Amino acid sequence: MRKITEIIVHCSATPEGRHTTVGDIRAWHKQRGFKDIGYHYVIYLDGSIHAGRDESAIGAHCTGHNRNSIGVCYVGGMTKDMKSAKDTRTEPQKKALLQLLRQLKKKYPGARIYGHRNFAAKACPSFDAKKEYQNL
Repeated sequence: MRKITEIIVHCSATPEGRHTTVGDIRAWHKQRGFKDIGYHYVIYLDGSIHAGRDESAIGAHCTGHNRNSIGVCYVGGMTKDMKSAKDTRTEPQKKALLQLLRQLKKKYPGARIYGHRNFAAKACPSFDAKKEYQNL
């Protein structure tokens, strides 16, 4: 069993309002040479939570942090014209993300929550996840 010390929040870097599936992201990641989708969970626009990689498997979502982390991705994160990062979380996505993070913290009480941007020169997940979820 992996020792999970980090839960890392991502966005799919897709335009606001565009429906994107686990299958879509899996295909993009496989095109980049990954063996599977890099994230463990994906949250759709309607707030439904979908499994990606099994939690027991090392993810492929944050260089240098995959071995001991769970990757959670919400669909969106960019303006409709794709010119800039934007917190596009729908209300159902916000509720689902909070619910999922609470469940993961219960399962992995020592894990800390971060945004991808805390480890890479990226805007992802287009909001400050570390600050927003610091009290979980």
